[in-house]
Amino acid sequence: MNKPDKINNEQLILEAAEEEFLTKGYDGARTTSIARKAGVSHAMLHYYYRTKKQLFDCIIEKTIETIRQTMLVAMGDPNMPLVERLKEGIGSHFDLQAANPLLPRFFLNEIISRPELYSLLYERVASFIRDFFADLQSDADAAAERGEIEKIDVQVLITSIMSLNIFPFIAYQFIEPVMGNMTADRKKFLAERKAENIELIMRRIIKQ
Repeated sequence: MNKPDKINNEQLILEAAEEEFLTKGYDGARTTSIARKAGVSHAMLHYYYRTKKQLFDCIIEKTIETIRQTMLVAMGDPNMPLVERLKEGIGSHFDLQAANPLLPRFFLNEIISRPELYSLLYERVASFIRDFFADLQSDADAAAERGEIEKIDVQVLITSIMSLNIFPFIAYQFIEPVMGNMTADRKKFLAERKAENIELIMRRIIKQ
């Protein structure tokens, strides 16, 4: 097996595994299904990943990195004026959720059934994000002193942004039958939610 084939096969397996795990969770995922979706034999899959757990761990590493990036995105570009920074951050965070719509429910379900994943997420994200929170809080305090925004706790603010932006993707299957026509056009529904979330947060922080 030459190197390009090895890289290609492994990438196909990882892509199929991500879809399988994010759709069905660890317990529901099957390596036979992953091999079939990847277009490789079951034996070939086990050549690269000897166990289902080993393959799952690779997907978890990737999802944790995506979560880290979504949190950074939510805090916006530090080179922009604060209000514009937050406005851009909210929209970009929503767009990243839309690009990974299965991720929030997957991680929520897996953390509930596998508490050790919470410890791993905390270890990888908490210390990494702490300095960013401190810098954003300093910028927010300075903007409040200048009368540009209301005084805010940025940890509460980021929690609000994440809650508003993640909820439509976690709860869409429940929202759809209840709201009917409102969700008939998924693309339009998500665009409206994004605009509404930006407006809600801006109303909260901009000094009237």
